[in-house]
Amino acid sequence: MGKIALLFAMILLPALSMASAPEPVQPLAPVSKELKKQLLGTPVYIQIFKEERTLELYGKIGNEFRLLDSYRICNFSGGLGPKRRQGDFKSPEGFYSVKQSQLKPDSRFYRAINIGFPNQYDRQQGYDGKFLMIHGACVSIGCYAMTNAYMDEIFSYVNAALRNGQPEVEISIYPFRMTESNMQRHRNSYYASFWKELQPGYAYFVEHRQPPTVVVNNGRYVLNGSPVSGTPAASQSFLALSKAK
Repeated sequence: MGKIALLFAMILLPALSMASAPEPVQPLAPVSKELKKQLLGTPVYIQIFKEERTLELYGKIGNEFRLLDSYRICNFSGGLGPKRRQGDFKSPEGFYSVKQSQLKPDSRFYRAINIGFPNQYDRQQGYDGKFLMIHGACVSIGCYAMTNAYMDEIFSYVNAALRNGQPEVEISIYPFRMTESNMQRHRNSYYASFWKELQPGYAYFVEHRQPPTVVVNNGRYVLNGSPVSGTPAASQSFLALSKAK
């Protein structure tokens, strides 16, 4: 009987382990290097995933945003959850936007992009802090630090998009890839209710390949449902290119 029980355990344990593990997320394939070079100046969009330590840069081709490249985040601080106060050393989560004035090419941390913390949501929660960046130098106290080589490329695409007419670049920062299994895995977290507000933005982009339009309503993030569009001139200039490819 002991041998039979052991045999059943050997069969069932891998199945149970697979059932409790988070669902795998197949990484998107980026565009070719040749196409990526040609897309400098197209509207761009950024997603950040803390748990996966990944920054994804997307460029607009026709009516959708395609992955240009994924970059390993060299450093961030404070673990999962939103930044709430100056000095808590946490890196922000939520929906942010960047205008030309928020680019810092001469930052002491190499190059930097100020994400705009605190945004409207943060202010309504009473959160405070300043100078929260994506920057180089691989050192972080509340920022998202990249290698200088990665920061060169990210900065160049954001700068070119803004100079080419994109009014602002949207940046969505998530604690992890917000699949149903990952949400279930973190269901007992102190931040679970906050993360439920972020998940529709993640799901919208997965389905539509358009950055979500998110508004703040009564102190909550709410998905507006209409996609963020780049400037008509910038979008049309790359439409012929995307069809050709």
